[in-house]
Amino acid sequence: MSQQQVQAHLKDRVQHHVETIYHDNPLNADLSGLADDLLALMRLDGTAGLAQYPVNHWSQRDCVVITYGDSLLRAGEKPLRTLKTFLDEHGEGLLSGTHILPFYPWSSDDGFAVLDYSSVNESLGDWSDIKAIANDYDLMADLVINHCSGRSLWFENFQRGRSPGKDYFFTASPEDDLSDVVRPRTSPLLREVQTPEGTQYVWCTFSHDQVDLDFRNPEVLKQFVSIVRQYLDNGVRAFRLDAVAFLWKIPGTTSLNLEETHEVVRLLRTLVEHARADAVLITETNIPNRENLSYFGNANEAHCVYNFSLPPLLVNTLITGDCAYLKQWMMSMPPAQNGTAYFNFIASHDGIGLRPAEGLLSDEELHTLIATMQHFGGHVSYRALDDGRSKPYEINIALFDALQGTTSGPDSWGTERFVCAHAIMLGLEGIPGIYIHSLVGTRNDYDRVENTGHYRAINRHQWDCDALAVELGREHSSHSIVFRRLKELLAIRRKQAAFHPNATQFTLHLGAALFGYWRQSMDRRQSVFCVSNISTEPQLLALSAVNLIDTEDWMDLISGEQLQDTEQQLELQPYQTMWITNAPDCP
Repeated sequence: MSQQQVQAHLKDRVQHHVETIYHDNPLNADLSGLADDLLALMRLDGTAGLAQYPVNHWSQRDCVVITYGDSLLRAGEKPLRTLKTFLDEHGEGLLSGTHILPFYPWSSDDGFAVLDYSSVNESLGDWSDIKAIANDYDLMADLVINHCSGRSLWFENFQRGRSPGKDYFFTASPEDDLSDVVRPRTSPLLREVQTPEGTQYVWCTFSHDQVDLDFRNPEVLKQFVSIVRQYLDNGVRAFRLDAVAFLWKIPGTTSLNLEETHEVVRLLRTLVEHARADAVLITETNIPNRENLSYFGNANEAHCVYNFSLPPLLVNTLITGDCAYLKQWMMSMPPAQNGTAYFNFIASHDGIGLRPAEGLLSDEELHTLIATMQHFGGHVSYRALDDGRSKPYEINIALFDALQGTTSGPDSWGTERFVCAHAIMLGLEGIPGIYIHSLVGTRNDYDRVENTGHYRAINRHQWDCDALAVELGREHSSHSIVFRRLKELLAIRRKQAAFHPNATQFTLHLGAALFGYWRQSMDRRQSVFCVSNISTEPQLLALSAVNLIDTEDWMDLISGEQLQDTEQQLELQPYQTMWITNAPDCP
């Protein structure tokens, strides 16, 4: 295909996206030339490459560490440089990428109320620090696309009737039917604002300092395409589309997951994959499982979706000693098509989301889960329902504390249970992401909750990097033990073709206390049977139940134990995981 044909094909695709997004053009915007403008802003007007479909831009060697830019601090040094040094000195080649949470100037919500998308928060560093990290690691950055800060220049201009910004924000009337709107907060939806055009009511999905942008105005879309281009220029490879499910609003509807929102994601995918062949879009949609999966589209929307149902289901499994709900969910999950992948995690800067467990855990199980987490020092955040009541939205707790015991209370198996959770996650279909505070076994930060007044701060500790290094150097420190054992699992994982994010996965049926699944490499040369004892009692595993082929040699990748008899029974200690394979270190 000639360059001229590639360019014509790309323009046709972008034009189709534009026409679909603005099919009823509610603001009567001038759409002529919009496709050309978007291509020019992305610098694809004449130099577009031909995107290849489908391509998996990931492998079993990938693992992403999730962190704030200032999770690690060192006196006299910009935090982004401290982070880079930590990754270089302690990652040992096991962490392929890093997701740096919003590193822009912000006014609230620890970065998610963005003041200026084009700048790096000077307290963290500058663009040269971002580029330095991107040069050595696959860099994921947040595109906080649904809203910006109520103190941003755009919103100040909105209040003054000036451009850019005077028509950038979504407004509604208190008289509109907003009863079906779904949102994750209990604060009032509309914020009253005085403007030169009189009183207006700005839509605020999250807080009154996070004012929602109006993508019905094509100028807003153009602004974000420019932002994406700038981030690409500075080395960003993966874009986390924050809160994207709420992007398009229509009073009288849920204003969640609307078709226009999906089409904006398709448009962004078309643009980024032509601008950088290995660029990736990841949708952050903390919503029920079926809705979350819809952002794969037909392998033409997000490259990856956060596997939001995994954290509550896995924690529930480990505190109850019963894998029934986790197993049922696993069997219902469709394999990701080539060119797409799940993004697996069990802890993040936010809490353990409960909406993704709706329809998967019973009300009784959810009640028990919440009560147990509160007993372990956690808090609960709520969302508003349309009848004025509130409902638990997420549990705020550090994962290490969440797994310190079972529904019977704390016990001595906390570290083993914590490592087991990660062994399960690391073997699953998908790309693993490990929160930095899980990587080093950080505990609940009650002082930070008290100082900030926000429950989510319990899992947003800031380490003195030198003090952390001392802890990691102490052989018997819980931080050192966790860090060492997780790195051992990562070192094993990256050598196994069966752990490719798109390799085959089947759920095993081994009873309530043994959770297992089978991974097989795409060339079918390697099988890995992943089996975990998720209880406080030793459990017997009959290898005949796993159905190992007796003409092959089998071993446990984690312990190194050779399995001599495929008919034997193995005893798994509490929270022990085995990765049983026929072809160790199969690249």
